[in-house]
Order: sequence, then structure tokens, then C-alpha cells
Amino acid sequence: MSILHTVNKSPFERSNLNSCLSHVTAGDSVLLMEDAVVAAMTGTAYADRIADAAKQVKLCVLGADLRARGLDPAKVVDGVTVVDYAGFVDLAAANNAVQAWL
Repeated sequence: MSILHTVNKSPFERSNLNSCLSHVTAGDSVLLMEDAVVAAMTGTAYADRIADAAKQVKLCVLGADLRARGLDPAKVVDGVTVVDYAGFVDLAAANNAVQAWL
């Protein structure tokens, strides 16, 4: 059973991203959105952890939230896919369940 895990809080303020990444399994997907998108950027303290996770699960970031925070989608960590809202819907439909990490 595959799960779409959504994370919306900055990993620099909360531990929900760490908790999420500790619970994902092969076949799952992770979507970083809202303030969590900062974790997907190269050069951050989370870049290596995100790159490692992207080798195990489908890791995505919401492009609109990157742009809303002035972040360049071209600077996301390799292996992370930038998706739009339709891509978010596709992720939800492709998985059996959605787990929000608040």
C-alpha cells in the first residue's frame, strides 16, 4: 500500500520532515509544500538528507510554493520533482492513502 506523505512546515522550525522521512517506505511519495519547500533547496542543511530520500521514494516539491517564497525551482536538489497543483492531484490519486505530517 503506497502512501503520499505531505509535509508543510519548515524543517528548521519543526521536526515533522525528519519524522516523515523516518517512516516512508519504498513505493511511497513525499510532497514538500508551503514552508517545507526550503528543505528541497541545494545548499541547505537538509539537501543531503533529501537527496538520499529521493533515491528511495518519489520526492516532489510544489512549484507554486517555491515561487511564492522567491525560491528558484532550478535549484532544487537532484532527484526532486517540481510539480504543479495538477501534479499534486496526480500524486494523491496514484497512492492508496495520504498522510499529512503537521
